[in-house]
Amino acid sequence: MGQMHRILVTGGSGFIGKNLVTRLREKENIEVLLFVRGESVEKLNAQLTNIDAVVHLAGENRPVDLGEYKIVNTDLTHALCECIRLTGRHIPIIFASSIQAIQDNLYGRSKFDAEKIIESFSIQTGNPAAIFRLPGVFGKWSKPNYNSVVTTFCHNIARDLPIKINDPAVMLKLVYIDDVVEEFVRILYDGLTEFRYFEVNPCYEITVGELAEHVLDFRKSREDLISPRVGQGIIRALYSTYISYLPTTEFVYDVPQYIDDRGLFVEMLKTPDCGQISFFTVHPNVTRGSHYHHSKTEKFLIVKGKALMRFRNMDSGETFEILVSDKKPQIVDSIPGWVHDITNVGDEEAIVMLWANEVFNPERPDCIPCKV
Repeated sequence: MGQMHRILVTGGSGFIGKNLVTRLREKENIEVLLFVRGESVEKLNAQLTNIDAVVHLAGENRPVDLGEYKIVNTDLTHALCECIRLTGRHIPIIFASSIQAIQDNLYGRSKFDAEKIIESFSIQTGNPAAIFRLPGVFGKWSKPNYNSVVTTFCHNIARDLPIKINDPAVMLKLVYIDDVVEEFVRILYDGLTEFRYFEVNPCYEITVGELAEHVLDFRKSREDLISPRVGQGIIRALYSTYISYLPTTEFVYDVPQYIDDRGLFVEMLKTPDCGQISFFTVHPNVTRGSHYHHSKTEKFLIVKGKALMRFRNMDSGETFEILVSDKKPQIVDSIPGWVHDITNVGDEEAIVMLWANEVFNPERPDCIPCKV
């Protein structure tokens, strides 16, 4: 998309729509127009005059009046195709359908009929179109108790509200909102030249019971500080979704701190298998540490102040020392079998970040007091 492109998003105020519109508006060469619930077909017709592509997200999945399935999902799709036909141009369509299109229910049939309307229109006119049969979509800005069980669980657990599980073994098929939006944007940028069905990948499978366990673990991590493995895959996406449903009163939480005459020690984060992160302070002319480990390893980083770190090999007696400060970021490792300590040799309080390769276990601390 080297030049200005105008994209019309129907259903732009819905869950997927809000995420897509936000992403598109980050692009300098795209102008986004919205067609939202309650607006007329006449407006839709007028909007299509100078549009380069349409992302058709408008849909109904939980109407009060069951007739809305046909009106919104099927009839609006037909109206959209007719409005494009009247322009005399090819305007690519990306349509968000559902995996329920192959199921025998009112919602599924309305989505299936909408797919066939777009397919027929595309075959007759050559107008390119992409149809996505989406499974459950989850992520930020989804409506709890409406769009997704993921949303409902995240919203309720973040607020200590109960969740309901009828059958924990039920398998869910899910895609993450960022992956959906990324695929839509990719197609808009690459261009669409034909009628095709597309899928969003990765598509995750998880049971309702597993989903609940993961979200409860996210909540628990604020109490025991043990963070689940949230760096990739479905756990990353679920954690991001959970965090997005925290009320503002939960943006901040306390962590343990231990104070003595040497300074302060604060535990920040623990992991199942990669240790923990903490920080501590050291008052001027004060020494901390004075111990050795058999297996535990640590990494120290001075973020404020100046300190002398000293080492002595318990076996050979070899010694080593290094002066470190905030003027030059350096990581200092503690080595198994070496006694080590740290002394604040500056005029102000020193602040030290600390990573240990294992979570502290008071029953097996692997921390033997000894002077350097």
